[in-house]
Amino acid sequence: MTGRKKPLVVLTRKLPDQVETRMRELFDARLVIEDCPMTQPELVSAVQQADVLVPTITDRIDAALIAQAGPNLKLIASFGNGIDHVDVAAAAAKGITVTNTPNVLTEDTADMTMGLMLTVPRRLTEGANVLRADGKWAGWSPTWMLGHRIWGKRLGIVGMGRIGTAVARRAKAFGLSIHYHNRKRVSAAIEDQLEATYWESLDQMLARMDIISVNCPSTPATFHLLSARRLGLLQPQAYVVNTARGDIIDEDALISMLQSGKLAGAGLDVFEHEPAINPKLLKLAAKGKVVLLPHMGSATIEGRIEMGEKVIINIRAVFDGHRPPDRVLPNRS
Repeated sequence: MTGRKKPLVVLTRKLPDQVETRMRELFDARLVIEDCPMTQPELVSAVQQADVLVPTITDRIDAALIAQAGPNLKLIASFGNGIDHVDVAAAAAKGITVTNTPNVLTEDTADMTMGLMLTVPRRLTEGANVLRADGKWAGWSPTWMLGHRIWGKRLGIVGMGRIGTAVARRAKAFGLSIHYHNRKRVSAAIEDQLEATYWESLDQMLARMDIISVNCPSTPATFHLLSARRLGLLQPQAYVVNTARGDIIDEDALISMLQSGKLAGAGLDVFEHEPAINPKLLKLAAKGKVVLLPHMGSATIEGRIEMGEKVIINIRAVFDGHRPPDRVLPNRS
């Protein structure tokens, strides 16, 4: 891009300093001072002025917003793996390329999933809260704060992509039996390595598992994939862990089952209406029935920097006249 006018790149959120500094070196990058989501008028102004918009999952880049984009907007370079917040088809119809940052957050999200898989059955948050509450602890007792071991239990993974496979590798090391449901069966080599059992029927798998891990993307097809009916198939001693997207689970149905004791517990890093959290979930958390995290699955400095580097590579590719490596195409199904 030497000798040419630098593209105007508008960021919608504050990114790591290392990423922002590099963007300022390469582009006419417009940074934000306060780390909070842009208002709708601010987003409209951004798409009307920018050559490149760098949104995050907190920004809704829908058809109505894209229709207001100025003639210079060539690229929506999303800072994140999920793309459900961008209307890719509307962007393509207006000649705007969309990119994301895939294959960066796999290990970080799998770590968090495994952490919740340990935290919920072993009641780790409850134990930590006992000491934090008033500092009074009577000491070890043979019958107090008993949880459940995960060694020897059956894990059902919903979505055996990169993250689901990474979760399976960790879980196998912890002695869990690996089961999975996916649109397509994984290779025989991966199945053999993980000693994994494939279930074509999600319903049949759910009814037999001790722990369910949700690791599929959010799409129209996966909205409420774990519906009230499917959640009702789970055994009462089962746990549900979700580090994917909140709307994959019918949250109201999940709450009802936790309240009635039809599920042993849940670990949630994502929520159906985030950042709003259902007050009923907070009450269940206070009772130790659920562990709630504020969408931290990918929150490592290493991961965020890698995401920023991918955004930069995609921007440079587009303005150097090349196809960006992480282009997202409209769903033709």
